[in-house]
Amino acid sequence: MTSALANPAAGQQTVDWELDYYSRPILDADGKKRWELLICSTPIPGRDLEPFRLAVSCPSTSVNSIWLRQALQTAMAEAQQRGLAPPRRLRCWRASMRTMVQRAAEGLGLELLPSRRCYALVEWLQQRQQQVYPAEDGYLVGPLAPPAAPIRPVPLPLPEAARGDRWAWASLPAGALAAAAEWEVGFSGLVPLPDDFDPEAPVPGIRLFSASRALAIAGWLAGLEPVRLEMDGQQLVLEAGLEDRWLLSNLAADAAAAASEAFALARQGAGGLQFIAVQADERDQRFEGFWMLRDLPDA
Repeated sequence: MTSALANPAAGQQTVDWELDYYSRPILDADGKKRWELLICSTPIPGRDLEPFRLAVSCPSTSVNSIWLRQALQTAMAEAQQRGLAPPRRLRCWRASMRTMVQRAAEGLGLELLPSRRCYALVEWLQQRQQQVYPAEDGYLVGPLAPPAAPIRPVPLPLPEAARGDRWAWASLPAGALAAAAEWEVGFSGLVPLPDDFDPEAPVPGIRLFSASRALAIAGWLAGLEPVRLEMDGQQLVLEAGLEDRWLLSNLAADAAAAASEAFALARQGAGGLQFIAVQADERDQRFEGFWMLRDLPDA
């Protein structure tokens, strides 16, 4: 299906939409869990774009791709009435809903991007869990999302084509990231800084260097949808997409302990921020790739 809704008007700036279609911790009068569709636009640091948000309840008897497609079409029409462009892509946060969302998106000619880079959506979900759902009749005390699977995928080594010549730990004060939208960057993925962040808080990250393939490596990483860095024992792991885990390096015990401590500080002082930078050389002012990452709850 294609229509005028799928084509932005001249001058409109397209953004991605983050989507969650799932049950909530509320029992309706029929004794069944309430289902809800949440849609929000992905903020772009450095651009003053009007945010888009939509929350729609779905009857438990209508949970299917047909209802979702119609709800998405309504959302696109509402965005158009507000002078906003239709989404460039849909980011789907939950692996369990991927097939249903895919069917709905295909019916509207929308690209689906399975990804946990839904930072704005997760913050909104957390706010609703704390302030909105508890005020509803039938509220059930419990976690918003099911717990993570006890066995996570084993991290896979990065393909040879994606490995740089070397890598190094790096750290930036959180306040320095406020100007990241103005940096010279090839591929990027920035996120708004938390409202209550400490500008002096150290943000840990890594820099990947490749004299001949920096841009190609950055492009490959962009396709992964990088989410967060983590220490798994003595392994430095990049989590990406919905469930992907990539092994970046095996560390010595003392280096692994220091990295774990740095990530813990980031969670406490800078809203869980981390970063990955890709450069041809450590003296370069240009980044071929730069991604800001944040810790997220597993879902």
